[in-house]
Amino acid sequence: MLFSGFALQRRLLVAVLAGLLVAIPAVIASAQPAPITRDIAGSKDHPLVPRYEGSLIIGYKTDRFAEVDIPMGPSVNPGVEKRRFERVDAAEGARTRLLYVAPPKRTSLEVMRNYKEALLADGFKTLFECSRDTCGDSIELPFLEFNPSRQLTDSQVTEFAFSANVVDQRLLVVKLDRPQGPVHVIVFTAHQDNVANPTAGGRVAVFVDVVESGTMEKRMVTVQAPEMAMNLGRDGKQAIYGIYFDFDKADIKPESKPQLEEMAKLLQANPGLKVYIAGHTDNQGALDYNVGLSQRRAEAVVRALAMQYGIAAARLTARGLGPLAPVTSNATEDGRAKNRRVELVQQ
Repeated sequence: MLFSGFALQRRLLVAVLAGLLVAIPAVIASAQPAPITRDIAGSKDHPLVPRYEGSLIIGYKTDRFAEVDIPMGPSVNPGVEKRRFERVDAAEGARTRLLYVAPPKRTSLEVMRNYKEALLADGFKTLFECSRDTCGDSIELPFLEFNPSRQLTDSQVTEFAFSANVVDQRLLVVKLDRPQGPVHVIVFTAHQDNVANPTAGGRVAVFVDVVESGTMEKRMVTVQAPEMAMNLGRDGKQAIYGIYFDFDKADIKPESKPQLEEMAKLLQANPGLKVYIAGHTDNQGALDYNVGLSQRRAEAVVRALAMQYGIAAARLTARGLGPLAPVTSNATEDGRAKNRRVELVQQ
């Protein structure tokens, strides 16, 4: 009886081990990344930029309005984690970011040449282009890894594009002038590996960044002087969205004049009123830099009110708060737009 029980246990153990030997390969196989066979759900080509034939979209994101740095020179490396472009311009407008993987056995040169020929044939003009060493030091790093606004992080496959063995880097920046505003297209190609999904590596990846200027929805209206007076009396502050600045600069744009005039009317009608002019940014970029930028912008508003409208400078105090006092989350472009503002705060 003892022997038969031992034999039974042994048979059960053998059966379990046999089952494990069958199951383990299946588990390992199921853990492998699925091959990329189709575009990700919800993605589509930008209507102005055709894809390289046979490519598949693995990353896709759109913003109704965004600020975008436009590379206009090679990558430089002044220190650890400080790689940047020798020169950048700025554009703002509706933005589309696309990440493709090209078919296997294509070269970066072949893919880029197809993009360039197609874009130039549609009327785009070349602003900047480079390849390999002429692109500078590891151009994929300032382009993606050190550029959170460009990097796509919806999945590990997109986050780890260009993550290993990046060679034959090529960058193309083109512009199309239109009556409603210019369109900038940035195309970056390189042969690369993807540590998150080998099926996305060992081939050329293509990053396309499209910025359509002149497409912002004008939803922020000029705040009139009586309304500002009422809100200051009730809340002690007034958010202002009608003061416009060039991207990354403190120069006030001419279209800010209607709002400046209303601010001046408020101060002229209330000669005892003293206010802080508080500058605010979103959370994109380094904290110290954003605080400094918001301070310069607040100072620019003070100068405009004093020099153009005769408001005593002693009544105006500029303070830059950067991203430290948001009115809403910075997780979306709509939220970031609301956080980029000037505020009047009653002293």
